[in-house]
Amino acid sequence: MDNLKVAVIGGGSSYTPELIEGLIKRSKELPVREIYLVDTQEGKAKLDIIYGLTKRMINKAKLNVKVYKTLNRKEAIKDADFVITQLRVGGLKARASDERIPLMHNTIGQETTGAGGFAKALRTIPVILDICRDIEKLSPKAWLINFTNPAGIITEMVLKHTNVKTIGLCNVPINMVKNIAKILDVDCNRVKIDFAGLNHMVYGKKIYLDGEDATTFVLEKMGDGSEINMKNIPDLKWDTDFINALKMLPCPYHRYFYMSDEILNEEIQGLKENKGTRAQQVMEIEKNLFERFKDLNLNEKPKELEKRGGAYYSDAAISLISAIYNDKEEIHTVNVMNNGAISSMPDNVVVEVNAVVSKLGAKPIAIGELPVKINGLVQQVKSYEILTIEAGLTGDYYTALMALSTNPLVPSVTTAKKILDDILLENQDYLPQFNIEK
Repeated sequence: MDNLKVAVIGGGSSYTPELIEGLIKRSKELPVREIYLVDTQEGKAKLDIIYGLTKRMINKAKLNVKVYKTLNRKEAIKDADFVITQLRVGGLKARASDERIPLMHNTIGQETTGAGGFAKALRTIPVILDICRDIEKLSPKAWLINFTNPAGIITEMVLKHTNVKTIGLCNVPINMVKNIAKILDVDCNRVKIDFAGLNHMVYGKKIYLDGEDATTFVLEKMGDGSEINMKNIPDLKWDTDFINALKMLPCPYHRYFYMSDEILNEEIQGLKENKGTRAQQVMEIEKNLFERFKDLNLNEKPKELEKRGGAYYSDAAISLISAIYNDKEEIHTVNVMNNGAISSMPDNVVVEVNAVVSKLGAKPIAIGELPVKINGLVQQVKSYEILTIEAGLTGDYYTALMALSTNPLVPSVTTAKKILDDILLENQDYLPQFNIEK
């Protein structure tokens, strides 16, 4: 593995410059010689633009790296050492429907959690499964680094139903660390957090500054108004009494579960004021981003990319790849099979925890039982995830109905059935596993 081949599936994504920046920053420890950017026919125009920017970034860095663009996924995967998945089946148009359909039924519309995340999972599962079949045949020793949402669900599906070596990754934990560092006004390398939970439902059990417990101090700062959030989540302030009761650091996505009424009201108000859903806002951001990407004088990641929700993606993804390749035995926060790390969760489900990453993969660090105050919610979301994987693989309507009914952001079975029927109708072109009459 002295000449690494990296395949990026979803290469036309606006996040790809983040990834390329990370590879450039770590070029001395990662001997990448080939980068394959692969996309679909629908994404060809964006792929062409990203390819041009990638070439300019590589040339500016004076690296001996060959960059290829292709619509042939098998060509990209063949003999790859690392395969990165960052795809969105159906594009932003599908995301817009994921956000709109639940809102039509007075239910939160979000692309990775709740009913919107459920729709995204159903579309994504068969595509990722197909990609994994290619990896099994064409590059069986490759590592799959999955950044595709809902990351926990997709990673668990891969680990349970394929032979592909995979680690799921999310930029939420690294964002939390960097935001806590801002609150403390210190370098982020001095901050460590014990993470426990699921993807987009992860808690910071303990926060450390220079190895000393700083949890109480940080939570007090949050109670005084200091906030941590991400660009794609409404910036609602946490209730001080709730933070004092929780005694842990919530992740930004917890607002959907603990502040459901406020979030729903804000989403509905946004539609009334013609602000559109987040997907519609991102469409405008992406339109402007790709105009910037076209600039032949641009040879670095533009600052505007931080307006997307994937900030620090390159830090998380490439740092993880380097830890595997260089056998670093570093601690990373990843989506990995539980295997006893959280003793109150089944061994054979994916959790998001700190893990020691080496050439053997990610070994989760044991943290014991989840506190009662969060255990019930986490267990309910995990039940929803298990059922969603089964529904996505089998196309069974009744399993899908139970999955959606189990999700804590869906208020009733009656609502779940209406949303499910709308999702299946809207997404029939992307759901071959369901027997939908067109």
